Amino acid sequence: MKTVIIGGVAGGASAAARLRRLDESAEIIVLERGGFVSFANCGLPYYIGGVITDEKSLTLQTPERFKSRFNIDVRLKNEAVKINPGAKTITVKDLNTDRIYDESYDSLILSPGAEPIRPDLDGADGDTVFTLRNIPDTMKIKKYIEAARPRSAVVIGGGYIGVEMAENLNRLGLDVAIAELGDHLIAPLDFDMAADVHQYIRSKGIRLYLNNGLKEIKGKTAVLRDGEISADMVILSVGVRPETSLAKECGIDTNSRGSIIVDENMRTSIPDIYAVGDAVEVKNFITKAEAFIPLAGPANRQGRIAADNIAGIASEYNGTQGSSILKLFDMTVAATGINERSAQAAGIDYDKTYIYSGSHASYYPDARNMSVKALWDRKTLKMIGAQIVGFDGVDKRMDVLASAIRFGAKITDLAGLELCYAPPFGSAKDPVNMLGFVAENIAAGKIKQFFWHDIETLPRDSSVTLLDVRTETEVKRGKIDGFINIPLDSLRERIAEVPKGKPVYVHCHSGLRSYIACRILTGMGYDSRNLAGGWRLYESVINERQVPEYICTECK
Repeated sequence: MKTVIIGGVAGGASAAARLRRLDESAEIIVLERGGFVSFANCGLPYYIGGVITDEKSLTLQTPERFKSRFNIDVRLKNEAVKINPGAKTITVKDLNTDRIYDESYDSLILSPGAEPIRPDLDGADGDTVFTLRNIPDTMKIKKYIEAARPRSAVVIGGGYIGVEMAENLNRLGLDVAIAELGDHLIAPLDFDMAADVHQYIRSKGIRLYLNNGLKEIKGKTAVLRDGEISADMVILSVGVRPETSLAKECGIDTNSRGSIIVDENMRTSIPDIYAVGDAVEVKNFITKAEAFIPLAGPANRQGRIAADNIAGIASEYNGTQGSSILKLFDMTVAATGINERSAQAAGIDYDKTYIYSGSHASYYPDARNMSVKALWDRKTLKMIGAQIVGFDGVDKRMDVLASAIRFGAKITDLAGLELCYAPPFGSAKDPVNMLGFVAENIAAGKIKQFFWHDIETLPRDSSVTLLDVRTETEVKRGKIDGFINIPLDSLRERIAEVPKGKPVYVHCHSGLRSYIACRILTGMGYDSRNLAGGWRLYESVINERQVPEYICTECK
């Protein structure tokens, strides 16, 4: 049995190693157009920023190690230029010698990945304009920085790679700006969760141009839809597209985006040809809709599944959940499942809540709060998404939530999880448990919620009571118009100040004290509602909405 794999990064390398472990007698050939195999794409920004100092550490395997450990024939700078399905051969060009040859196969795995989108705009191909996808791209950027000593940079696109590049260029001492077409950074987040990210990244000296796309590049000026930015270098990070021209040319079915269509076994429309990684269409694990979600973890799993099926082991890929995480200086941003925009687009009747909990016990030094948002199906209570923005401990909470979603847990199931606890690591009531407790109360009707986006339309007349239960000191630092202040610890004594017979909308800083206030009010016969996320979330979102798009006055 002879298997040829086109593409030696992530999915391709994973498939090759798995296939060898399953079949010692198989002939396995990996054709890689580039000069590296199995390299760490996700580490590239950190090499540019000097966090990773050894170039060799970016390469997880070499052809020599693949040969000695797995007996796999890895051919670097060998480009597959044509697939001949009828003859079951591949036409290959050896880029080292320009020799053209044919290679036969019994099974073929396509793992061509995705390529950076380079907008068709004037100046986008300039000498100081870069994209980042592979090691040669990385070396080109690093050499430019070392030789030209740029003082400023603009990153076009506020996704994961764009934000990571902005951080690392900032660490090198460059004046950095990010221009993003959407209204917030990190697309998997909702705007309300991204607000904290925006405020934090601005505090690090990185300027944001939101709702502002690139029109053209004139020399060292990035011309935006609204305004201009002067910069010594431009990083284009506006997304990637599947690199599937080879598949299309041989008749393999692709979708409107260009992604290769595969079944649950990673088989394409042509027998004995499989496809994995960023080039394939996947099913969204939550909505079951067709999706393009280019992530390393799913690519590796798909490579393993393709190898299993080639070796005769029934194995299925059951969708991509979109679990992702980002380091931003000291901040951690993580998401899994779908966000509100996706839930609305899918027609899901969902509910949501927020908590603001410590990374570990408050009495142990250096505890820091994290902002957590969870979404669930209102009818089934099954979790459909979660987002966390914070610092220490974000990663482990998100991994628990991602696992819960993968195994079909209800949001209320989180209350019963027995998680590891010691003061340096967590709290006896972990933030994950707290999400479950809050959802239990909502599902049982013990608490009603309202949200930051409801506040503007709340009546400011005698038909409702708007109640702020924070301390007087907190209120002096900022308040919501129309809310009267009765601190929680005074509520019972001053309950006569709250008229009966009409709804009471209550808020505190994070939603905890206002929940207690709502329980007091409910126990006394009031109809109360708690502001999910509290003043802290409301202030963060409203302040962000009031920040004007940054326009360089020097460039107008």
